[in-house]
Amino acid sequence: MIKTLDFTLLLFYCLFIYWLSDQTSLKEPFDFGFDTQDKLYHAGAYSIMALLAWRSFKHLVSTPIILGLSSIAFCSLYGLSDEWHQSFVVGRESDVADWVADTSGSVLAVLLLYKLHKGFVTKGESHMAKG
Repeated sequence: MIKTLDFTLLLFYCLFIYWLSDQTSLKEPFDFGFDTQDKLYHAGAYSIMALLAWRSFKHLVSTPIILGLSSIAFCSLYGLSDEWHQSFVVGRESDVADWVADTSGSVLAVLLLYKLHKGFVTKGESHMAKG
């Protein structure tokens, strides 16, 4: 049940990103006061995607490093396809810097998840050794 839920959440999130990319224009919800603030939104959106990918792929891959690399690869490739998609949308344009921000957000999220996973495994192993 959890496996199906994880993959369903990832699928719907990807569809949401696709829908956003299909809009002729998007208004940024907050103004941080600098020109490239959209890169923060890209990084944030793809860090969420990386979390969902990690949760989904953990049902298929047991090695944390492979899990992390698979999650990053998925997000990066999705971001690349998303930029390509935007090149066909009236009022939108494809931008390599957006793809870099997408990939960077997924890398940062996976590094955090990897660190948290490593911490949980270490604490669990030390707890079991005491028991």
